[in-house]
Amino acid sequence: MIILALTGSIGMGKSTTATMFADAGIPVWDADATVHKLYGEGGEGSKAIAGIVPEAVDANGVNRDSLRQSIMDDPSLLKKVEGVIHPLVGKDRAAFLSDARTQGEALVVVDIPLLFEGGGEAHVDKIVVVTAPADIQRARVLERPGMTIEAFETILSKQVPDEIKRQKADYLIDTSLGMDNARDRVSEIIADLIGANDA
Repeated sequence: MIILALTGSIGMGKSTTATMFADAGIPVWDADATVHKLYGEGGEGSKAIAGIVPEAVDANGVNRDSLRQSIMDDPSLLKKVEGVIHPLVGKDRAAFLSDARTQGEALVVVDIPLLFEGGGEAHVDKIVVVTAPADIQRARVLERPGMTIEAFETILSKQVPDEIKRQKADYLIDTSLGMDNARDRVSEIIADLIGANDA
């Protein structure tokens, strides 16, 4: 089974591209969706966070705004939070991969926004980087509700630059060329990988 990582900086169209892989019948594991589930009411992540930052957890689970504020007030909390959440995310990903192997899948996609930042490239077979020119990326992100230039630049500063991601990629999908082009690239990548796996 080939494990294909899908990654890309904010505003590049990664989530849309992940949906294209899913629509093509490829099982997709989503890191962000997993964290969302862990942070929900009664989630393992909510219980773990309650032991570190109790004020960030309410009846609905983890309040992300409250957690973010707590970490801004005390940056040392970030390592503690990551220390309990990352293993839970890893456990969920391992269960997904185990199930996919059991079902005889030839190819799966793991959608990991911070793949390079977290050293995740060591655990995958191939990497797709979703990209777009910087001006298009900036325009897309600044259209999001509540997004400011300062917040965008802070997010960018914590991410590996797009140029470096592109250099590390096995495949590129440039979403500025349109969604039809992106969908065609997804089909080409699937054909290339599953064809190689069968050879």
